[in-house]
Amino acid sequence: MSHSQPESLAVRKRRATNARIAASAARLAGLHGVGGTTVDQIAADAEVARATFFRYYDTKESAVAEGITGPWLTLVTEAIARQPGDLPAKEALVTAFGELAAEFPAHAGQIRELARLTRSSPALGAWTAQTYHRYEQAIAGLLTPRFGDLTGHDPRPRLLAALAMAAVRISLDDWVDHGGALPDLIHRALSTITIDPA
Repeated sequence: MSHSQPESLAVRKRRATNARIAASAARLAGLHGVGGTTVDQIAADAEVARATFFRYYDTKESAVAEGITGPWLTLVTEAIARQPGDLPAKEALVTAFGELAAEFPAHAGQIRELARLTRSSPALGAWTAQTYHRYEQAIAGLLTPRFGDLTGHDPRPRLLAALAMAAVRISLDDWVDHGGALPDLIHRALSTITIDPA
């Protein structure tokens, strides 16, 4: 967005309200579980009316999911952006996720609950697919400058981003089904990606 066209106050307020509802949903679900959290509790915690909640989210599950995944999208993109500029795309991606690994154990309960909900709810599964697409777009945009000879429609940045998110999904499935250390599973999956940087 250019400085000559600043975001309007109304848009900023809507964005802030959306983020506040999502943050309240994630916080309450972390304390009480998704099943023990109601829309009314989320609305009260976010200081909005019940009707306002439903202007932003169709279910409490989608609000919880946004509250959990939204901050992670920020963390992922910031971690990739701060990698040295001369680091190739795949190495920057693996290093960035490695830096985030320390954060995973503290959020293991929320991550596991969201994975379980995604499996059991078609609506939430569809919402999660859209969220992963947002991740892929953001990651691809950050990786693009790390490829040296991109053509106008070179698929490699988007392919690498999509493979990275597929690696995360596969690792989550493995972790939910069989346990283990989620950071190690994600690192192993990301390390198997092969894509020609040139």
